Amino acid sequence: MDMAVRTECEASSSTGNRGESVVVDRGWLRGSCGYCKSNSRSSLAHGMGARSITVDDYQELLDRGWRRSGSFIYKPEMEKTCCPLYTIRLKVDDFVPSKEQIRVSRRMQRYLDGTLGLKKSDKSQNEEQDSSQGSCSLTCHMSTSQGSQNLVQKVSFSSSDCKEVNEAPMETKDLSAQIDNALKACIETDELAALMDLPSACVKRVNPQTKRKLRELSGNLLYTSNIAFQFAAALRRLQSADKKSQELEEVKDGVNAGEKPKILSPREIAEKVAYSLNQQGGIADISIEACNGHLNFFSLTKEKRSDELPVKGTRAKTNSSLNKNKSPPFKKRRLEIRMKRSCFDPEEYALYRRYQIKVHNEKPEQVKESSYRRFLVDTPLVFVPHSNDRTVPPCGFGSFHQQYVIDGKLVAVGVVDILPRCLSSKYLFWDPDLAFLSLGKYSALQEINWVKEAQRHCPSLQYYYLGYYIHSCPKMRYKAAYCPSELLCPLRYGWVPFHIAKPLLDKKPYVVLSDYKTLAAEDPKSSTEPQQCEQPSAEDQSEVLHDDDDDDDDNDEGEEMDLDMDEWDTGPDDDSESNNMSLPDELLNVDVDKIMIALNGSRVRFKDFKEDSPIERRHIAVLELQLQRYAKAVGRTASEHMVYSLG
Repeated sequence: MDMAVRTECEASSSTGNRGESVVVDRGWLRGSCGYCKSNSRSSLAHGMGARSITVDDYQELLDRGWRRSGSFIYKPEMEKTCCPLYTIRLKVDDFVPSKEQIRVSRRMQRYLDGTLGLKKSDKSQNEEQDSSQGSCSLTCHMSTSQGSQNLVQKVSFSSSDCKEVNEAPMETKDLSAQIDNALKACIETDELAALMDLPSACVKRVNPQTKRKLRELSGNLLYTSNIAFQFAAALRRLQSADKKSQELEEVKDGVNAGEKPKILSPREIAEKVAYSLNQQGGIADISIEACNGHLNFFSLTKEKRSDELPVKGTRAKTNSSLNKNKSPPFKKRRLEIRMKRSCFDPEEYALYRRYQIKVHNEKPEQVKESSYRRFLVDTPLVFVPHSNDRTVPPCGFGSFHQQYVIDGKLVAVGVVDILPRCLSSKYLFWDPDLAFLSLGKYSALQEINWVKEAQRHCPSLQYYYLGYYIHSCPKMRYKAAYCPSELLCPLRYGWVPFHIAKPLLDKKPYVVLSDYKTLAAEDPKSSTEPQQCEQPSAEDQSEVLHDDDDDDDDNDEGEEMDLDMDEWDTGPDDDSESNNMSLPDELLNVDVDKIMIALNGSRVRFKDFKEDSPIERRHIAVLELQLQRYAKAVGRTASEHMVYSLG
């Protein structure tokens, strides 16, 4: 018997008119498991086909273990399915990237800068740091006439060699202001730590005497700034001032706050500020480079110097001969990330086909447009447009495709749902030719950053949902690497920190996570103390992420399954196995009489339906069991304010 459920309009009155939810209850369904690859139909789930569903209702269903595949919404029967699926989420404000994740971001940046793949001998050497006190130290790159190897030379000179800001012929004050803005941008994006008293940038012009000291090294060097050294010194002073008070607090509380956050070096700070300046559009006719902690500003128009005039009796070097002695310029690439509403796009589908065939080894005839539409394009979520009351982000709520475009070419697509409290990541497919960029990890980091940015417009957006965590499937354990994550208890629907859940899941696949205190008391050897985020082992990854200069990639992202309902069977009969399935204490005495029943366009409470219905009593008893199962799956509150339609 097909059954539809429709949310009453008054149920969403607190969030405004955001449409209504209409779903068709499919009951218990069995199918083949795509994770353990079992030959038997060992995967058991409660399924509902959704005609439409509001973002508020879907958010509530997510927090009870539901998940969608296209327009089909399902929830695994955790006690009986072969591979229990635990909903996993991350609070983005608490996210701490691992070394591997930082390496992925840096690799992408080097690829965009055009420096990825260069040998270490082709990169700048001697990255020594120099104090900014006393004299000012300037570092420049050069290409020698003897070969293409890049060298670095450091020349020290006194502050008198640089003209003061007010005496500079160009607007150095404007340069200083742009550096200050870049610093603030880095702080806002958590690239740099926040300071109460932000040092002001000082930009100085490099005079001709200093250029003659540097000779060819400086090229068309015009200005330099040591703001990175000032910022690093301020951070060290702040940490030193707070160190004693933090130690006292740790002794008082009897806990160890853990490793103190690392203070970035001036070289790292300068690189971040230079990147931020270039992201803001750069400066006209000026090239910005970071070298050993200094921000150097070069003129893009070659200056005419007296020492370049030809000597009598000799021939001046031509531009072509000069270029032979210089290394070819790096080819920089431009990355764009676009958020668009879910719809069919031929370019996306072509990329999806390549991905499925080359990465998942599917045969071309197996990749069909109809299955792609059903799995990644169709969505039941009702779109909610942006509002000015800080309750909806600029893109709105609903289902979206997040496109990654490099130099105009589509290289990856992330399928996501944006809901009132989270961004829910559903699937990612990418260009197989760019596997070395670890686009699965990179896109996850970008989605986390997106939530952080969206909080400015919609403060309720706080979480990043990674789908299901499957401890029994090594390929899906990578999701725990985004720390600190939480798992949803499959019985009481509370969130349990992963470091507490992991020791329990090591013993058996299905655990009532909210009973961790009782379970820990039964086994004193099991530890529930906070621990560092676990990184996937070599066995947990299909490939190992090698060193930065290698071109291999880890291909460990495990995606949501494409659930084709034509391949699933009806589950246990309502009057047999489902009748014996355990219910939590809160549902043992649930009053199903309050559930609203819809039949032939009319609505009536189940209590009145039983009294006036011409249906036989034995069918009423079966329906009551179905309502019990339904209340268990969607929750007591939802079961009382939603409409259960008999078609």
